[in-house]
Amino acid sequence: MRLRVLYFGVLKDIFGRDGEEVELPAGSSVEMLTKMLRERARGGSIAADDLWRSVAVAVNQEYVQGAVVLQDRDEVALLPPVSGGWDEVWG
Repeated sequence: MRLRVLYFGVLKDIFGRDGEEVELPAGSSVEMLTKMLRERARGGSIAADDLWRSVAVAVNQEYVQGAVVLQDRDEVALLPPVSGGWDEVWG
C-alpha cells in the first residue's frame, strides 16, 4: 500500500523534506511505519530515541495510537514536540 507521510518540525531536518510517498505491506500499522522510519533515520546517523517516543501521529488528520492499521492512500502526519529540550539531544 502507498501512504503519504508528512514531516513536521525537526523531522523535516532529519529526512530532508516535508513529506514523501512510502510503500508498506497491506495490513501495516502506525507502529510498523514509525519503526521503519526510525531505522531509516538511524542509518543517517541520527539516533534520537527520545524524539521518536514523543512523536504524535495523525492519520487523515486524526490523532492515533501505534496499533492502528493503515489503509492504502492514508495521509500520516508525524508531529514532534513543538518546543523544549531537543537542543540537548542534537547538541
